[in-house]
Amino acid sequence: MATLPGALAVQKKRSPDHRQPARAIDLFDAHEPLEAVWIGPGPEAAPTLIFLHEGLGCVALWRDIPARLVEMTGCGALVYNRKGYGASTACRLPRPINYLHDEGLRVLPEVIDQCGIGRHVLIGHSDGGSISLINAGGRPASGLAGVVTLAAHVFCEKITRRGIRSARQQYLSGDLKKRLAVYHGQNIDCAFRGWCETWLDPDFKAWNIENFLPPIAVPVLAIQGANDAYGTAAQVDAITAGCGGRVSGRMIDGCGHAPHMENGDLVLPVIRDFVQSTL
Repeated sequence: MATLPGALAVQKKRSPDHRQPARAIDLFDAHEPLEAVWIGPGPEAAPTLIFLHEGLGCVALWRDIPARLVEMTGCGALVYNRKGYGASTACRLPRPINYLHDEGLRVLPEVIDQCGIGRHVLIGHSDGGSISLINAGGRPASGLAGVVTLAAHVFCEKITRRGIRSARQQYLSGDLKKRLAVYHGQNIDCAFRGWCETWLDPDFKAWNIENFLPPIAVPVLAIQGANDAYGTAAQVDAITAGCGGRVSGRMIDGCGHAPHMENGDLVLPVIRDFVQSTL
């Protein structure tokens, strides 16, 4: 059986009741509403962890990861859905080839400004990791202290497209569409087609964001599962070789595309230590 994409491949676990609840906040992309929640102290009281989801992800699919890291670091957390995901405004299809650039260079800076965020660390999964690197190397806010990437891509590999073709087959003939609909509702086609059709576009084979790495001056932690069906260790190697500041890479044995969820007991303390070292 083909592997389910990202967080969907990980069995949901119940969070302890004592964790701080998420509270909905108002957030916009070009005056159109985005689904967003805040956990823990506000930006006036503590640094902020900004969570950027994967290509099929959303606020809910981060599950308890943001709340756990809030507890572990003492930071606040902003978790939001980009257009076309969850309860956010729908996006136009097809997405352009440079849609991740737009998120990193236009949307994320506006989100940071709207929320009054100062000192912060970006934590991005897959597409969210790529957006984080684009932002850090292209238009970082003055308060950026560090970047954590989880299964990020800086170029398009054959294995990536192969994994996405497998996901497309599950969407068309398996239960993937039904499972995603639980999280994305009316945005189900925006979420899936906006990701799948763009990455499988022939022009996307040449997609590459390595030029954003040398200008990154803040510390970077690049994490990837050794069994990732969507990318190889070449992604982490490129990030560690290309970033201009302090950078470290970690390959996590026995994990696929969501190492923070598949082995959180190992990965989350690594993220905690990195965050604490940058703030």
